[in-house]
Amino acid sequence: MHIYLVGGAVRDTLLNIKVSDQDWVVVGSSPQELLAAGYLPVGKDFPVFIHPKTKQEYALARTERKISSGHTGFECFFSPSVTLEEDLSRRDLTINAMAQHLDGEIIDPFKGRRDLKDRQLRHVSDAFIEDPLRILRVARFHAKLFHLGFNIAPETLLLMKNMVKAGDLKTLTPERIWQEWNKSLATPNPQIFLSTLKECGALAVILPELDALFGVPQPEQWHPEIDTGIHTLLVAEQAAMLSESPVVRFAAQVHDLGKGITPKEEWPSHKRHCHTGLKLIKELCGRVCIPNEFKELALMVCEHHSNIHRASELKASTKLKILNKCDVWRKPHRLDDILLTCMADSQGRTGFEKHPYPQKHIFEQAYQAALSVNVQDVIQDGFQGASIRTELEQRRITAIKESGK
Repeated sequence: MHIYLVGGAVRDTLLNIKVSDQDWVVVGSSPQELLAAGYLPVGKDFPVFIHPKTKQEYALARTERKISSGHTGFECFFSPSVTLEEDLSRRDLTINAMAQHLDGEIIDPFKGRRDLKDRQLRHVSDAFIEDPLRILRVARFHAKLFHLGFNIAPETLLLMKNMVKAGDLKTLTPERIWQEWNKSLATPNPQIFLSTLKECGALAVILPELDALFGVPQPEQWHPEIDTGIHTLLVAEQAAMLSESPVVRFAAQVHDLGKGITPKEEWPSHKRHCHTGLKLIKELCGRVCIPNEFKELALMVCEHHSNIHRASELKASTKLKILNKCDVWRKPHRLDDILLTCMADSQGRTGFEKHPYPQKHIFEQAYQAALSVNVQDVIQDGFQGASIRTELEQRRITAIKESGK
């Protein structure tokens, strides 16, 4: 039996970046031997086991054979005769197809270290085309490693484009699409995930609502970048700099979906996009199985971001109405999430990246003022029933007015 550290842990160690988890491959062994050693089996399709002490995953070396369409249409073969190189050959990228022996030796049959040095994301073999999920994985790795100067090898990008043209992406389940999209939100450059999918044609297939934004103009006075798709990428980039929250980053990416269905005769104006975008976000979240937490924030930002941008012009009653609709009293963290997303939207414009966003302070001030109004004081002053709510609202409006002077 020989045990090797494989995949991302080897790659990230060589890149001197944080290793998030460790995966191991066991060569020359069998399920019976691992079970006898106390390993616990997990899953039904693959020979994967949990180490009894470290709880890390150990997989028996295996090969795969394509037997049907889609990313699940593989037949798995494992036995003590399967070599390490055979196991590594089924992986997606050369930089993910390296292994390290327990004695420290690096096994690199597909020149992954060369591609690390050259900052290239390159497929291991033509078997890459057998799994359409790899298109999304490459886009995610591009987002993860873009800040280190990584690019996709031209021949790999060509394969991705051909896979899209062949219709392979249509076999992906919504859950797998969201899994990769969600992981991309935790990378240093989530916008690169979207731009890579756009470049290879995949965005139009799996996220057509986002793809529809490219080529849609906006008023140059407010959007020097003009193209709504480019603006979306800039907003996504700003959101990643302002917040590590994947929920905020997601809302930033989808808040302008309504602009993609504005009639051409109304271009470059998009007066109703805050309302038309709500339906698109709901449909997207339903189709891709996106969690409610993400959907709820995206809907709130979509509906209210234009008004929040106009914070200095709003009446106190309008500010309170927005705070109420966003339910910040029960979920106070939500206000910061909304304001950071709006800030990213404002700064996600060419030439506006460093501009201050006083609207954030204005709404924070309004929230604190309204929060200072104690409902118990209203009750002690003799108000009852429905009149309690009415009086509480009026006192909050007054407090917001006073705070803005």
